Amino acid sequence: MNRSAEPAARLYPWQDRKGAFSPLKALIFAGVFLPGLWLIARAVMGTLGPRQMIEINHQAGLWAIRFLLLTLAITPLRYVWRWPELVFVRRTLGNAAFAYVLIHLVAYAGDLAWDIPKVVSEIFARVYLTIGLMVLILLIPLAVTSTNGMMRRLGGLQWRRLHRLVYPIIALAALHFFLQSKLGVTEPIVIAALAVWLLGWRLLAAWLGEARIASLPATIALGATVTVATAFGEALYYYLKIGVAFGRVLPTNFNPAAGIRPAWIVGGILVAIIAVAVLRRFLPAKTSRRPSRPARSTTGNPEAPAPRPQETVA
Repeated sequence: MNRSAEPAARLYPWQDRKGAFSPLKALIFAGVFLPGLWLIARAVMGTLGPRQMIEINHQAGLWAIRFLLLTLAITPLRYVWRWPELVFVRRTLGNAAFAYVLIHLVAYAGDLAWDIPKVVSEIFARVYLTIGLMVLILLIPLAVTSTNGMMRRLGGLQWRRLHRLVYPIIALAALHFFLQSKLGVTEPIVIAALAVWLLGWRLLAAWLGEARIASLPATIALGATVTVATAFGEALYYYLKIGVAFGRVLPTNFNPAAGIRPAWIVGGILVAIIAVAVLRRFLPAKTSRRPSRPARSTTGNPEAPAPRPQETVA
């Protein structure tokens, strides 16, 4: 009997394509629940503050954009780290981002005492809320088509075109996060810098090819450029926002007494990425080989490795 004609066995989020337990997938699957469980624990302990719903709103939104960034980072990291299996956790991260965006919106409605007309009027009256709603709307088709069945129905080409929506999504999400920040802007600047880094990587990969842009020298060059740009971007922000002289903010990146600067965080992420990449290059060849450009699979997932002849597609 032709194995490709057999119905695919149902796989759980902690299983690999053969149905075996995957520590990587299990770790990521458990990890995406932790922020939500921590919010529940804080609610039980009464440590969410006087406006519990707005705290949930803020924390859920923060984790939503973090998971969005991680989702977009999967492709660069699987090439830079020579770890093709990372592609199998991207769906979990993407769906987690969608779930936390929903929680973000529901908590906002809860803070307004579930007054739906007021929620709607607020969303359309405030630009940053309108941008946030656009992020949710654009995420819906990606979440709906994230299953293997929908991948097969759409076909690889159409599925890839649809999921390119993730690029404007991350740009809008970073803008929404930046505009709604009223006090500290360290994390919004970091988020914006990481979004620029990831989108820039995609553009360069389309121009030069994944293998060239994922080399260690190219990774260091791009990461260092974004790190320096982050420092200048922070200085420019404070100059435009409150008129602080450009030359007063930029030197704080060389003064530890000024506190942790956004450029330090971006630079630290670059160091961590390079450290893992170097470490994996010392691993046995079987687990550290450079991934070739993935062949199209019958799942319609353009970045999933092609199944071996004896495997069925889940």
